[in-house]
Amino acid sequence: MKKPTILVVDDELFFRRLYAELLSEDGYRIETFASGDDALSRLRRGGVDVVLTDLVMPGVDGLEFLRQARTLDAPPDVIVATGHATVKTAIEALKNGARDYLVKPFNPDELRHLVRTCLEQRRVLDENILLKSQISLFRKGQDLASSLEIERLLPQAVMTLLREIADGRGFAFLLEKDAVSRLLGVENLDEDEARALAESLLPHLKDLAGIRLMRGGELAPKSRWPDEVRTLCLFPLLCQKILKGAIVILNAAGSDFPHPIPHESLLFLSEQATLGFENAFRYQGARELIYTDDLTGLYNYRYLQTALEQEVRRSERYGLEFSLAFIDLDNFKDLNDTHGHLAGSSALREVAGLLRRSVREVDLLFRYGGDEFTALLVETDSRGAAVVAERIRRTIEEHVFLTEAGLACRVTATVGYATFPENATDQKTIIDLADRAMYDGKKVRNATRGAWELKGK
Repeated sequence: MKKPTILVVDDELFFRRLYAELLSEDGYRIETFASGDDALSRLRRGGVDVVLTDLVMPGVDGLEFLRQARTLDAPPDVIVATGHATVKTAIEALKNGARDYLVKPFNPDELRHLVRTCLEQRRVLDENILLKSQISLFRKGQDLASSLEIERLLPQAVMTLLREIADGRGFAFLLEKDAVSRLLGVENLDEDEARALAESLLPHLKDLAGIRLMRGGELAPKSRWPDEVRTLCLFPLLCQKILKGAIVILNAAGSDFPHPIPHESLLFLSEQATLGFENAFRYQGARELIYTDDLTGLYNYRYLQTALEQEVRRSERYGLEFSLAFIDLDNFKDLNDTHGHLAGSSALREVAGLLRRSVREVDLLFRYGGDEFTALLVETDSRGAAVVAERIRRTIEEHVFLTEAGLACRVTATVGYATFPENATDQKTIIDLADRAMYDGKKVRNATRGAWELKGK
């Protein structure tokens, strides 16, 4: 009889040895790993029954390990053991699929009991292959339905559907004004091929409400068309019964879909993906309302803090630079006092439009408050920031405001900028330096200032 295989994942050698000794006595095959990355690589090879993992580890931590383990075709049962336990982390671990939760130090008999319980439950499930398949399908659907991030949901949905047909190519796309706006989760195709296929599908999306199976001959090939498009499945992405995009699964080059196609499984998974998409779409809309300035449509001060925190972490991890620019309109109060607050609001909306044209799509723009704006310039050093700051200043200076209202107003701006990590190594300092640089420029107005110019001031 095959021995059950148990993976022990803990960055501390003492606990790896302790668990291995305790569980080896019960006749289990034990494999130990010091990192979540190595353990995930082993899990993907299959044959693992139970995982005992720490919650706090460098790299892939326990919660991320749980999430990735659940995406496998035959996920093991996972027991989380940690010395950093709180009610919140316990609930989070259980929500993410942990079988149970142990707090270090724990009674060895408690660990043995949990492992025996997990293995017994797995044995019962393995006795009924159909039941196991249905549970696996349910878990996959549950993962899709519970995701609240479109950028994560759609690639996961594409991969899940591809696994269900064993092989193939696929991608998801979103629509905006009846055109393809974004591609996500492109698998075994390049993006040009995926976009060409998506555009060929546009005339066939009308009244798409459920799975549609199509032959490649029904479509008109375009430039960069994928090779050997024989059969494809369309899965609608709906929000409030309005088509917002689709998932496309097509045959692998040189082969066709399996016969018969697992229609019931695909239908169930597509329904769960649609449910997750609708939830994610609504959540994203609500999040944008929370983080968006009503007047200008730019992000607000609240989201600046979140975005900066993420960019600092990303830059530290990959050794990147980024810059932060503060833009303050000069003598904007005079425009308000002369032409009224409605005119002032219109001018602020025009400034927002000018800022969008002055930066790249990857950069983020914020209304910091009043007539002050902020630009987060991704992967931009101080020389690049100086170029962007001057472009913003010049664009605002050259623009004639309020022409639609029959007025012709001029506004100038002062721009200050700072660069991470050249000028600042934390979130608070880079905000302070960019702000100080801007106020230094205010002494003359209609100017740009870098944080490096503040030395000695």
